[in-house]
Amino acid sequence: MARAMKVAIVDDEADMRQSISQWLALSGFDTETYASAEEALKGLNADFPGVVVSDIKMPGMDGMTFLKKLMSMDSGLPVILITGHGDVPMAVEAMRVGAFDFLEKPFNPDRMTELAKRATQQRRLTLDNRALRRELSDGTVLMKKLIGSSPVMERLREDILDLGQADSHVLIDGETGTGKTLVAHALHAVGARAGRKFVTISCAAWSEDQLSAKLFGPNDDGSLPLVEEARGGTLCLEDIESLSHPLQSRLLTVINEQGTPPETRIIAICNEHAPDTTLENVLRSDLYYRLGAMTIVLPPLRMRGEDILTLFTRMSEQFAEEYGCEAPQVTAQEAAQLLQAPWPGNVRQLVNIAERAVLQNRRGSGSIASLLMADNEASGPALTTEGKPLKDYVEAFERMLIDNTMRRHKGSIVAVMEELCLPRRTLNEKMAKYGLSRADYV
Repeated sequence: MARAMKVAIVDDEADMRQSISQWLALSGFDTETYASAEEALKGLNADFPGVVVSDIKMPGMDGMTFLKKLMSMDSGLPVILITGHGDVPMAVEAMRVGAFDFLEKPFNPDRMTELAKRATQQRRLTLDNRALRRELSDGTVLMKKLIGSSPVMERLREDILDLGQADSHVLIDGETGTGKTLVAHALHAVGARAGRKFVTISCAAWSEDQLSAKLFGPNDDGSLPLVEEARGGTLCLEDIESLSHPLQSRLLTVINEQGTPPETRIIAICNEHAPDTTLENVLRSDLYYRLGAMTIVLPPLRMRGEDILTLFTRMSEQFAEEYGCEAPQVTAQEAAQLLQAPWPGNVRQLVNIAERAVLQNRRGSGSIASLLMADNEASGPALTTEGKPLKDYVEAFERMLIDNTMRRHKGSIVAVMEELCLPRRTLNEKMAKYGLSRADYV
């Protein structure tokens, strides 16, 4: 389950600090108290995982000055101010400065709890967005998200590292749910433009007039058109197949005006086109050849072999931690069913099934096979036995079993040997065969 967020309580009156702390602690919050604003500033930072509750009238630094210092440190930090009756105009001014809300004494403790809950929800969203932005600017983190040791995934990571260093525009194609947006971020993050802007827009999300204004201007709100905002960095155009021919022509003009190497790199993502057509048929030929000088086609999940089991294990472990329960143990039959599934929704579909499998396991009901059948019934049979010899299923399950056991025992070779009834030499040989290293689990 999600960890309780902190509430920092700042008040010069010890009784008030204690009563607020006790009430919020009973409501499930993790509280910490400070007798002064000066003391609190020493314990708070820009990524403080919680919210602040502070009195306005305090000796030394008052609540208003304290608020301004907090806002300069982190404008996204929710601050709830406690005020006496005569201080309401000051509290209203504090809201203008950036306070989350204020409570007038004497206040209802339930109102305090309600405000704290709303503030922590906002804080959690702010911190999650920050963490996501950091991940999307960190090439190492992004490359680790491209899980899998299949040959097609090894080749994909190599392509990203190679093309990331280049200046040419890139075209990304592949089935829905294969992770094309993640690859676009990775291409930017591992290249020379990593420290510059990465601007993205979906060409399918706007009408032609709206998209034209957003891309090329002018905008009614006075904001820069995206081709200008992304200047020097990367402009990522999702759903490029939805771009009308007039807008394709304008985009081509922008590209031609940039020269070589281009000032702004364009990464175009194709999310859907008819099975019997190619992007070359969908886009103007001159634009296609400018964008498609470098192309990455993401592999569908059904072509990634044992990566399916690796991904399912990782995703189910993450959801189990999130929901505070045990991850489901995959049997040999279920492993075969996961490997045989056609996965029309690719990785996105697998993530959804992993989450539902964890929730089923928490209730003690259901099976992975039933989830696969329900998920794929609209696309035809859920299982297919074509194209994979028995040896592949056996090896994939064996690798998953050793991997899961090593994780559970945090790399303890002795514990794994005992649980799997394997002599050390055999375990070492199998780990070497499947590319597993004890160092990854310790």
